[in-house]
Amino acid sequence: MTGEVICVAAHTSHAFSKTPAKEIHVLKGLGVEGDAHCGVTVKHRSRVAANPDQPNLRQVHLFAAEMLDELAVEGFSVQPADLGENITTRGVDLIHLPLGTRLQIGESVQLEITGLRNPCKQIDNFQNRLMQAVLGRDEAGNLLLRAGVMAIVLEGGNVHLGDKIHVDLPPLPHRKLERV
Repeated sequence: MTGEVICVAAHTSHAFSKTPAKEIHVLKGLGVEGDAHCGVTVKHRSRVAANPDQPNLRQVHLFAAEMLDELAVEGFSVQPADLGENITTRGVDLIHLPLGTRLQIGESVQLEITGLRNPCKQIDNFQNRLMQAVLGRDEAGNLLLRAGVMAIVLEGGNVHLGDKIHVDLPPLPHRKLERV
């Protein structure tokens, strides 16, 4: 499975949306340089309040452009980086990848998927009813979080618009992604 980067973004504060750029620089073991969520320990406010010493498994947020397409069909106007993602992809079914999947982006960047983004009420503050739109149900009726995936940085470097994404699945047995 391969895909492509269609947007990269970062923001220095904990703003809901991020600022699109031509490239971002990701730092091994930290995240996106200059982004509020960059660091060894967790930076997401609710998780910091619970335990500021826990490891940062949310260094990079990825979101599939296919979900943006679905939202547009449902009448929402959501652009890349609006939901706070650092990397918007096309061609990779992010939310169905198994835990530990590695993404090789461009020449040097390597990320490891750590889990699903847990959508919060801020999504509805951005656009009314959007929270419900990014939730779904799988074939068994279980709740499906469709607000992107989170990753850690195994190898740093620059990520540019148009960079190719190569997917490397972990060894079997695969484990489903859970909220992180």
